[in-house]
Amino acid sequence: MTDVLATVIESLPYLLSGVGVTLALVLASLALGFAMGVPLSLVQVYGRRTGRFLVSVYVWFFRGLPNLVLLFLFFFGIFPAMGLNLSPFVIAVIVLGLRSGAYQSQIFRGAIQSLGEGQMIAARSLGMSRWQAIRHIILPQALRVALPGWSNEYPILLTDSAVCYAIGVTELLTRATRIVSITYEPMIIYMACAVIYILLNYGGMRIFQMLEEKFRIPGFGNGAM
Repeated sequence: MTDVLATVIESLPYLLSGVGVTLALVLASLALGFAMGVPLSLVQVYGRRTGRFLVSVYVWFFRGLPNLVLLFLFFFGIFPAMGLNLSPFVIAVIVLGLRSGAYQSQIFRGAIQSLGEGQMIAARSLGMSRWQAIRHIILPQALRVALPGWSNEYPILLTDSAVCYAIGVTELLTRATRIVSITYEPMIIYMACAVIYILLNYGGMRIFQMLEEKFRIPGFGNGAM
C-alpha cells in the first residue's frame, strides 16, 4: 500500500500538468462553439430559406456523428487532404468547437424564439433596422435567457475532451494512461484522474451558476433563469 501511495504522489505533478491542457481545450472549444452558435442561431430564426437549410445540414452533421469519428475524420482525412499540418491540440479544439457550435446554435435559437415576435415588432416601429433590433434588443436578452442551457456545454465538453487522447492530445487522460503504462497501477491512477475530473466539473459549474444568478432576468420564467 505504501508503494502504491508513493507511486501516486510521484506521478501527481505530471498528471496535474494535464489539467491545464484539458481546461485550455475545453474553454477554447466552448469559445469557438459560442462564436459559431450565435450567428447560426440568428440564421435559423431570421435567415432566408437557403441559409436555414445550410445551418440545418451543419447541425445534422456535427450532432449526428460521434466525437471520435469526427476527430479521426478531421485528423486523418480532411485537414491532410487540405494540406494543413495542424497540431493535435488545434484539431481537437476545432472539432469539439464545431460540434459544440451545433448544439449551442439550438440553445440560442430556443432563447431567441422564447422572446416572441413582439419585441422585434416594437423595435422596428421605433425606427430600428432589423440588425439594430437584433443587436440591441433581441440578442442581449437571448444570451441571458440561454445562459443556464449554455452553461451545460462546459461539463459536456469536459467529458468529451477525454476522447482527444486518441489523436495524441496530451490532456489529463492521456497523461494518466502514460503513467499506468509505466507504473502498472491502473486502478489508483484512474481513480485519481476521476477525482480530478469531478473537481473540474464541480468548480466550473459553480462558476457558471454564479454567472446565471448575476445575469438572470428578474421575473423571467418565475426566476428560474
